[in-house]
Amino acid sequence: MAQLNINGRTHNVEVEPDTPLLWAIREQVGLTGTKYGCGVAQCGACSVHLNGEVVRSCSIPVSSIKAGDRITTIEGLSRDSSHPVQKAWAAIDVPQCGYCQSGQIMAAAALLAKKPKPTDKDIDEAMTNICRCGTYHRIRAAVHMAAGNTKVGSADAAATDNTTV
Repeated sequence: MAQLNINGRTHNVEVEPDTPLLWAIREQVGLTGTKYGCGVAQCGACSVHLNGEVVRSCSIPVSSIKAGDRITTIEGLSRDSSHPVQKAWAAIDVPQCGYCQSGQIMAAAALLAKKPKPTDKDIDEAMTNICRCGTYHRIRAAVHMAAGNTKVGSADAAATDNTTV
């Protein structure tokens, strides 16, 4: 049995030690906002925060999680979608299919926790998640909006440019 602190609550999960954290979160705890994408830590759909750092949960065995570790999923970012990143995502209408967006939001939130006023270069380096719909220009604009670098009007303009991250 593993004991996981997810979104501030302790969960006892019955899983094999090599079970990826992603499956414990989704199947055992029932938090399905964290998505399975590639299974090899490349796409980022499974991104969560582990002690404040963004990680790819599909590649982390439950056995490597320590008792004091804090895991935050998209459901734990805010109770009512009031986190600045979530608000910016909605204001700019970032998602198309939406599948990767919880991982994108978690990566953006981790970036802004470290660099509250990121440059385009900072965003490009930190946002390594894959979006098959290609909404990278909206993602960048939403990160800037969440950081307070743009206003809604200018973010709308930024969301229509052809710049990619």
